[in-house]
Amino acid sequence: MILSEKNIREKEFHNKLQSKTNGRFENIFYKAIYNSNEDFFRFLKSNSKNSNILDYGCGVGNSLEEVIKFYPKKITGIDISEVSIEKAKKNSKLNTNIELLVDNCEKTKFEDNTFDLVYGTGILHHLNIEICLEEIQRILKPGGRFLFIEPLGTNPLINLYRKLTPGSRSTDEHPLIDHDINFIKNRFHNVKIKYYGFLTLVFFPFYASPKNSVIFNILKNIDQFLFKIGVFKKLAWSIMIVAQKN
Repeated sequence: MILSEKNIREKEFHNKLQSKTNGRFENIFYKAIYNSNEDFFRFLKSNSKNSNILDYGCGVGNSLEEVIKFYPKKITGIDISEVSIEKAKKNSKLNTNIELLVDNCEKTKFEDNTFDLVYGTGILHHLNIEICLEEIQRILKPGGRFLFIEPLGTNPLINLYRKLTPGSRSTDEHPLIDHDINFIKNRFHNVKIKYYGFLTLVFFPFYASPKNSVIFNILKNIDQFLFKIGVFKKLAWSIMIVAQKN
């Protein structure tokens, strides 16, 4: 496996992160984008049956247990972190339709046109965006699609928090900006982007759990209305990207 200096730094960061017993403090904020998780798995449920799927940067395999219920032909999970893959193997319970490999997402070992669907959460912003998207395009079958949830780097207050807490993230992490989104739109077809996490993040102390929360449901609906206005898209925390190869 050929690794750049950046790849090595990411590998070391995530090996160290997954070796810890405690989770990151920032995990408490993820309830603010609970609806992105719902949309993510709704898409996978509708598009996984009989498909050859790649979990791109699978980490410890958090998505695998759910996606395998959607009757894919096979799921392959790759991650640069050996520690993450070992944990994922334990979590996958030796399901014969799941294969887990240590691999470099920017330069995988797969043949051209291998997968019907490639998905991931919070992985593209750890990589060279142009290199990894070219790789995804290479390994997707014609007409194949990808699905990613990624953080945005356009909200100044969130960026300030990131600057004040450098130890919580890898050195090379780069939440997506307009340039990255435009690259995706120019490289793939049928690109759809949905935004998440403005008022649901601002008012996250006012609801304990987003599931079945009246407050969260009101806030997420207001968010989706506001995100129809260009300036509010810049204030979102996260996006879901769906795109298709020619």
